[in-house]
Amino acid sequence: MSASQQRRRRAGRPAGPPAENKAPENKTPENASAAVNEAGTAKTENAGARRNESGGPRRENKNGNKNTNRNKNAPKKKTGKAAVAEATGIGVTGDIIDRLGRPPALPKGGLRVVALGGIGEIGRNMTVFEYDGKLLIVDCGVLFPEDQQPGVDLILPDFGYIEDRMADVEAVVLTHGHEDHIGAVPFLLKLRGDIPIVGSRFTLALVAAKCREHRLRPNLVQVVEGDGLSYGGFDCEFFAVNHSIPDAVAVAIRTAAGTVLHTGDIKLDQLPLDNRLTDLAGFSRLGDEGVDLFLVDSTNAEVPGFVTPERDIGGVLDTVIGKAKQRVIVASFASHVHRIQQIVDVAHRHGRRVTFVGRSMVRNMEIAQDLGYLSVPEGVVVDMDTAATLPDHRLVLISTGSQGEPLSALSRMARGDHRQINIRANDLVVLASSLIPGNENSVFAVVNGLAKRGATVVTQASAKVHVSGHASAGELLYLYNAVRPSNAMPVHGEWRHLRANAALAEATGVPSDRIVLAEDGVVVDLVDGRAQITGRVPVGHVYVDGLSVGDVGESTLSDRLVLGEGGFITITVAVDTATGRAVSEPTVSGRGFSDDPSALSEAAAVVDKVLTELANEGVTETHRIAQGIRRAVGRWVANKYRRRPMIVPNVIAVGEDD
Repeated sequence: MSASQQRRRRAGRPAGPPAENKAPENKTPENASAAVNEAGTAKTENAGARRNESGGPRRENKNGNKNTNRNKNAPKKKTGKAAVAEATGIGVTGDIIDRLGRPPALPKGGLRVVALGGIGEIGRNMTVFEYDGKLLIVDCGVLFPEDQQPGVDLILPDFGYIEDRMADVEAVVLTHGHEDHIGAVPFLLKLRGDIPIVGSRFTLALVAAKCREHRLRPNLVQVVEGDGLSYGGFDCEFFAVNHSIPDAVAVAIRTAAGTVLHTGDIKLDQLPLDNRLTDLAGFSRLGDEGVDLFLVDSTNAEVPGFVTPERDIGGVLDTVIGKAKQRVIVASFASHVHRIQQIVDVAHRHGRRVTFVGRSMVRNMEIAQDLGYLSVPEGVVVDMDTAATLPDHRLVLISTGSQGEPLSALSRMARGDHRQINIRANDLVVLASSLIPGNENSVFAVVNGLAKRGATVVTQASAKVHVSGHASAGELLYLYNAVRPSNAMPVHGEWRHLRANAALAEATGVPSDRIVLAEDGVVVDLVDGRAQITGRVPVGHVYVDGLSVGDVGESTLSDRLVLGEGGFITITVAVDTATGRAVSEPTVSGRGFSDDPSALSEAAAVVDKVLTELANEGVTETHRIAQGIRRAVGRWVANKYRRRPMIVPNVIAVGEDD
C-alpha cells in the first residue's frame, strides 16, 4: 500500500486503487441517476438559501422579532460551540448554520476556507483561503439582481471579512472569465490596487478591459495549464477544464495543512471545439498524491447522465438558421466564444453576414478575434450601418440579452425601443442559452415581447440550441473517482444543488462526515487532514446602484418594493406647537396609488379626527402626531382598499412667533 493510500485510510477515506491505476473507476449513468434521486429525496426544508437570501441579513417581521411563534416548551436550540458540533457531515441544515457563532482562532498549521459568495447561490463566486496569516482568493464575481432588488445594478461579495486584512492578500486566482467569477475584481482593486491577479490569457484580457472602464491598471499574471506558482505559503498548480468559455482552469492549492483542489466551473466535454480536454489524468495524478479537500461545481448535480458535446449544437443551428427566410437574431452569452464561432460558421455557410449587437458582445468578440480564439472569414462580420443596407435573408445578428437583462440589446428590441433594430414579422429569434434560476420572469417577458411583434422565437425548450457548461451527475462521479478526496465540499450552487452533489460524493466513497455542506460566510477549517465547520462570519449583499456601492441596504430595497407595489400617500398639515391642534386643512395626495382623483377624498377627515383626539390628549410633539396620522391613515387604507402603500406624514410646527 502506497503512502498516499495509507494517509487516506488513516483519514477514514477508502484507500482506492493502486497508484498505477490512474484511470477513474467507470460509473454508469444509472448510478449517477440513483445518486441524484437519493439527493432529491433528502430533506431540504431547512435549506432556505435562494439567491436573494443566501448569507444576507435575515428579514425581521413587522414586530421586530425573528421568530414570534416559538414554542416555549420546545427544547432550546443549540448555538455557538454546540451548533458547531452539530454542523458535521451531510446532515447539516440551514437551521444549524444559522445558529453558528464566530469561529475560534485558526489552529497553527491549519487551513481556513471561507466563501464570501457562490455557495447557497449561483453567482458572485469568491472563496478566501487562509494559511499562516496570509490570504489567497479564488475568483471575485458579481451577482445580477432579481425583481425583488429594484434599482440595483450589481451585487458584490461582502469584502467586510477581509477589508482590514488587504495587506495579507497574496493573490487573486481567477478560474475563468465569466462575470460571476471576475465582475467584482475592479471593486476589490479599489481597496488595494497592486494585488496580483492570476489567470489564463483570455480571462485576463476580459479583466483588463473591465479595469480600463474603471480606470484601473491591474497587476496581471498570466498562467497556462500545467504552470505552478507560489504566493506566500500557497503553492498553486493549474489544470485545463472544459466550460462555456475559453481558457478555463481548475487550481490545486498546496499548503503544509494539505492539498485543496478547486474545480471552478467544469464539465467533461469529450469532443471540445478547441480540443482542450478537462485534465482528468492530471486530476488522477493529484488524487494519487492525496487531495485533502475537493471543492466541486454543483450547478448540474441534480441532472443525471452527461452533458451533450458543444459541437452537437452546430448541426441544430445549421438546420434552424438554414430554414429561416428572413432576418435571424441569435442571443447568447457575450463570452461564449465557442457557441458564437458555430453561429458565425453557419451564417457563412448560408451566405449571411454577421453583426455583433450589444456593447459587451462587441468588446468580447473583438478580444476573442485579436487573441485568435474566434476565427471569422474575411468580410463576414459587418457593422450596424452596413447591416442596415443588407436584405433580411442575408443577415444574422448576434446579440446580448439571453437572460432578459433589462438594458440588454434583445430586451430593448422586445420593448421596441432599440435605436437601430426593430423587430419585424417573420424575424427568427434564437435564444442559444440556458435559463439561469431567478431569471425566468425576465426571459419570458422578452420572449412574449418578441412574439407580440411578430417574431418566431426558438428556445432550448423547442430545439437543442444550447448545452450546459456545467458537469452533470455522471461527469461528477468521474471527477470524484479520479480525485478520491479525503474531504469534499460542494460549491457553486443553491442548497438543492449542494445536497445532490454531496450525495454523489458519498456514493463514490467519501464518508458522510467528511462532506462539508456550507453556505456563504461559513468557516471551514482543514486541520490534521479533516475539514470541519468551525463557525460563521457575517456576510451580506453589497449592492451597486449607479455610482454608489454599499449605501443601498435591505431597508432601502424594502421601501422600494413598497413604493413599487402600493405607491405612497403624503399628508401635510400645520399644527399649533402649544395646543397640537391643526391650524390648516390637511393636504392628502398620492403617487402610484390610484388614477381616481377622489380615491383619497375621505382621508382628510380621518386626519382631522386623529388630530382632534391627539390634541384632546395633550399631545403636541410633532413626531408623535406624525405617528398617529400614519397609523390612522394606514388603517383606513387597509380597511377600504386592502392595500399597504407607504404613508409619509409631514407635520409642520407653527408657534406664536411664526
